[in-house]
Formats: sequence, structure tokens, C-alpha cells
Amino acid sequence: MIVTCPHCRTTYRLDPQKIPAQGVRVRCAICRGAFPVEPARPAAADAERATAASPNPGARPTAATGATPTVSSATVGSSPAAATPGAPAAKPSTTLPGAPAEAGPAPAAPSSSSAPAGRASSPFAADPHARARRLARALISDIVMYHPDRRDRALRAGTLRTEFREEIRKSWEEYVAQVGPEIAQSTPYFREALNDILAQGQKIF
Repeated sequence: MIVTCPHCRTTYRLDPQKIPAQGVRVRCAICRGAFPVEPARPAAADAERATAASPNPGARPTAATGATPTVSSATVGSSPAAATPGAPAAKPSTTLPGAPAEAGPAPAAPSSSSAPAGRASSPFAADPHARARRLARALISDIVMYHPDRRDRALRAGTLRTEFREEIRKSWEEYVAQVGPEIAQSTPYFREALNDILAQGQKIF
């Protein structure tokens, strides 16, 4: 099955058998944004139910006119990807390796074992500044996603900087590790993400 990161539009090929019935939350290897992945609906089971419910059971079977979808070897032979902690570490998420849907077999699936990462089909991979801006916003969005009520209370009380000091520090450390100290220190992307997302447009940071 093919999934697309809603943050940076990077596509991944996942083995549907590795997706649990309740779904899983994964993290894009390119922009670090988290998003949910639901299990694919089994087409074979639907076809069997439709055949069993069809009228005129005594009719002779005829040849099917449509072509049967072919599952690529890349999908069948997919290997699981490493699950890495998010930022902040309130809920576990699975990091997708940078493997494009149209590339060879380097897929990702929720598992505790690791898999080699391939090259991702994302426009942000070639532009380090676009990737840094996207990563900063994804990291700060994670803070809001995991602590929405706490953020709202701190924003009303004017204690946003002190209330989320530890979460901001951890996100900054991951940001520097991902984009490098030069880009992190010389650009306003992380501060802009704090003001735009965590502070809801207020110039607090």
C-alpha cells in the first residue's frame, strides 16, 4: 500500500500486513512530521463476500473481464522500519525511512526491528532550508498535538515559555541534530515555528 506524508507529500510503500488493525502513527523521515496510517481494506475478502451474495448460483462461471491487480515484489518483500521516539516523548511513533513509492524495495512498516533507508521522493530533501523550515514546524506541531489543553492554559496565563521549557529544549536539540548547527543558528525557522504554532501567532519567543 502507498501512503503519503500530509506535511511534505513524501510517498512511502508499506506492507499492509504489518499495519495493525487499530492503525499506527508514523513519523516521516524527511520532515519528521507525524501522521496516522490506517490498515488497508482487504480486497480479497470483499470480492468473496460479493461473489457469495450474487444471485443465480447455478449459472456457469464466466471469465473475468478485468485484470487482477498485481502486487509488486517490493511490497511483498518489505522489511519493517525502526520505531524512534517522537519529540516530545509522550506517545511512541514509527519513523518512516526515506523510501519512495516508485523506488526499489526499501519500505517501512511499524516494527521494532530496523531497515535500511532509501532515497525519498520529496522536494524538501534537495533544499536544506526548506527541510529545516518544515522540520521546525513539525517538531513544534508535535508539542501542541500532545499537549493541547496545557498549551491553551499556559497561553492564557502568559507562562508559555516556562511551561514548555523542557519540551522546547528537546525539540531544539533534535532540530540542531537534524539540520546542523550552522542552519539552526543562522536562520529564524525554529523561532518562527514557536511563535506561529505554539504561541498561535503571538511574538512570545
